[in-house]
Amino acid sequence: MGCQDGPMYAMKNANPYYRWHEWQADEAFGTTEHERRAQLAQLAEDIGGYDAAVQTKWLSALSHVMDTDESAEMRRLAVMAAGNVDGSPSLPILEKGMDDGSVKVRMQACRALGNQTTDETVLLLASAVGSETSTDVKHAAMRALQDQSSPKAVEALRLALSDRDPSTQNLAIASLRGATGKDYGDDPEIWIAALDGQPVEERPTRFADRLRELF
Repeated sequence: MGCQDGPMYAMKNANPYYRWHEWQADEAFGTTEHERRAQLAQLAEDIGGYDAAVQTKWLSALSHVMDTDESAEMRRLAVMAAGNVDGSPSLPILEKGMDDGSVKVRMQACRALGNQTTDETVLLLASAVGSETSTDVKHAAMRALQDQSSPKAVEALRLALSDRDPSTQNLAIASLRGATGKDYGDDPEIWIAALDGQPVEERPTRFADRLRELF
């Protein structure tokens, strides 16, 4: 058997870490759809543990996927992988994800942005809440803002309280509970009054609500 028939060759061929130095950006992933999806999904799991130099190389390949790949699923996986890289290096790919023509890619970008806590990520999510034409993406952005305590996040969610869609109003309230740490009940008008500085009492925490928080 040749040396490439052994188990080390198989491991290196399957694991993106061992292959990062061997390709150009347009050759980073396999040739078949199945291979490419499997490799990107594996990269999404592994990339957070790589050092900065390896992450930078892979981010270049992921950016190429966003620019050239016709498969929305490949672009979604590219965004998911980039979202597992902490800090600003991944932001250009997440921005591309927010501008993607596919709803599922934009939703994935919202989830990825929600895992980061920078002014830039909050602005991107807040912009989506205000201008996104897809309700699914808008709601994904609102969910992502619930863990952001930024005033810009709160303002974006406050504006969503005036939406005519009851599901959007309800999600805005749920997200505001997370973003503000407050609970003014289930009435959008009362929340608006509270956020505008009017004297509004918080709703007492019910035992059932406390159980949900614990479990």
